[in-house]
Parts: sequence; C-alpha cells; structure tokens
Amino acid sequence: MPATVWLPGLRDTETTRTAPAVLPSWAIDRIRAEFTHRPGRTPAPLLRLTIGDIDEGMDARTPCTEDTDHAHKSSRSTPVLLAELHPATLPTADVHSHYGSDEQGAIDDAWPGFFHRAHRLLHGNGLLLLATRQRRDADRLTDPLGLLVAGARTAGFRYLQHIVVVHGHAVGDRIVPAPPDDASPGVIHCDLLVLRAQGSRP
Repeated sequence: MPATVWLPGLRDTETTRTAPAVLPSWAIDRIRAEFTHRPGRTPAPLLRLTIGDIDEGMDARTPCTEDTDHAHKSSRSTPVLLAELHPATLPTADVHSHYGSDEQGAIDDAWPGFFHRAHRLLHGNGLLLLATRQRRDADRLTDPLGLLVAGARTAGFRYLQHIVVVHGHAVGDRIVPAPPDDASPGVIHCDLLVLRAQGSRP
C-alpha cells in the first residue's frame, strides 16, 4: 500500500518532545483531527502511550495520557490508541509468544503481549496507531515496520495505511529538515502505521 506523506504546515514548528516520544507536536494535532473526529458522531478519546522498553512489567512503566474533547468527556466510544515506540525498543528479529492461545497477552510477553492487550482494549473495531523511526546500528539501518505489521496481524489487526511524518519546518517553499536529537544520522522522518482491530478476542 503506498505511503501518505505528512509535511509540516507554514505555522507548524518542530517542537522537540522528550524521548521516548517519537512524533512532532504538530503531527499529534493532525492525528487528533483526522482520526478521532467523526462526522455526526461523538469524537473518540485519544489514548497516547509512550513506550520506552518492552521488558517484563512494561505496562506499569509506560506513560499513558488521554486526550478528550472537553465537550465530550462522558464519551464511552472506543478510543483511538496511539503508541509511540522509541527505536531502542523495536524488534530486530521475529518475536513469538511463549504462551498458549488462552494466555496471550501476558504482562511479560513483550511485543506479542502488547498487541494482544491493545486488541482487547479496542473491542475488535478500534484503531491502533503505531509511531516509530528507523534506527542505525553500526552503519546498518534497521526498518522494523514489517515485523511490527506481522506481529499486529497475528493479534488480529488489519493494516490500513502507512504515513510518513517528515521532521522539519517550512521556510518559503522548502521544508528544512529538523530531526530530533536522538534520531539516527540521516533519519529525517518517522513512520505512522494505521491498524484496525478485527473481530473480537477473549
């Protein structure tokens, strides 16, 4: 599926957010506008996870904030889940669950567990947005998107869209790169994957 490119607008600045956050602030605003607001329906709350590690007990260490339209705080609609995955946490090889089908999503089950827990939270029809960047290790560029999509599909998600979010700011008719301090050399964008939970899982 072709990627969509998001560029900063003339008034958008590349606001540095504290690691392990990945997306620029203007992209968060655009996510809120494009994925939580639905014509004729109550806006969905946006749950934002900033994932800095996937060791045992990751849930307890993962900050979660809820962005909700103040006029609709009582909304019980399925949230949109945005997970920002710092490159240091990304898998470099295929990961498999150590648990049976009735135990999927155990707290120490790393990426498989994360995807299964996210699927249960989204009630079988919600959106999961994964934001991350490539990383460079000893001059080797690691692109984790294929592994992340494969792990998400195993948990019951359907891949919908790939959005390339450019790190930069507009100067006249040009976009000047402005990568975050912790980005690998040569990496001037982050990737946003849009996934939908399919069906229902126990």
